[in-house]
Amino acid sequence: MPHKNVIIQARMSSSRLPGKVLREIAGRPMLGWVVERARRAQTISQVIVATTTDPSDDPVVAFCRAQGYACIRGSLNDVLERYYQAARRTHADVIVRLTADCPFIDPVLMDEAVNALHTGGYDFLANRLPQPWGRTYPIGLDVEVFTFAALETAREQANEAHQREHVTPYFYEDVPEDALKPDSDVRRAEVVTPRGFRIALLHAPADYGHLRWTVDTAEDLELARRIAAYFSDDTFVWKDVLHLMETHPQLAQINAAVHHKTHLDVDDR
Repeated sequence: MPHKNVIIQARMSSSRLPGKVLREIAGRPMLGWVVERARRAQTISQVIVATTTDPSDDPVVAFCRAQGYACIRGSLNDVLERYYQAARRTHADVIVRLTADCPFIDPVLMDEAVNALHTGGYDFLANRLPQPWGRTYPIGLDVEVFTFAALETAREQANEAHQREHVTPYFYEDVPEDALKPDSDVRRAEVVTPRGFRIALLHAPADYGHLRWTVDTAEDLELARRIAAYFSDDTFVWKDVLHLMETHPQLAQINAAVHHKTHLDVDDR
């Protein structure tokens, strides 16, 4: 059976909210939310946390060891290399890329993405892409799935700083911006890129791309804590959060002023 491994990138040195991956939401560090929710996906073989060899990330390793989470250390800024080494060491045939700042990631959406990659025969598939390609799922439900062969190609050929830091731009950044728009009722848009990758973008039933449920600032963290407080446990799905936001529209104002980073932003520290 193919190994379909989730690899969650996590580090303590976030520029806008340092230490955010271990900030608590409803009594549990955010990284724990991501790991536990990812583990519920039916298509997944293993969940791995990929942190860095920098001493600042020792607390991430300690947390993973205490919880029994698989954890692999790699490059601080070359996240593409970090992913490649984590995938190689865990014998992954398919990689599901998650980030540790998305506490409400939905295992159902993960399964949908993994199954679509398989049935469509794609090299890379996502349910979100940065501008100008756009997104219809809320920011914070981000799932990217790709084959190990595609990852290996990107690792060998990608040489721009943003390609190394953001892992997947090499798969899609040469695609015309209108090539992955939804076509009538079809929620999967696909294209073969100039670099030869067969890729697809999954679209939500409606356009919710303006909603922001990720955690990159203090305002984002406050919203995440407020959302979690409405539920008795962490088994809710993304449509439950959507219903909450629709019935309590004032919640969206908490982080409405936050600017979302693009795939061209790099950490130059």
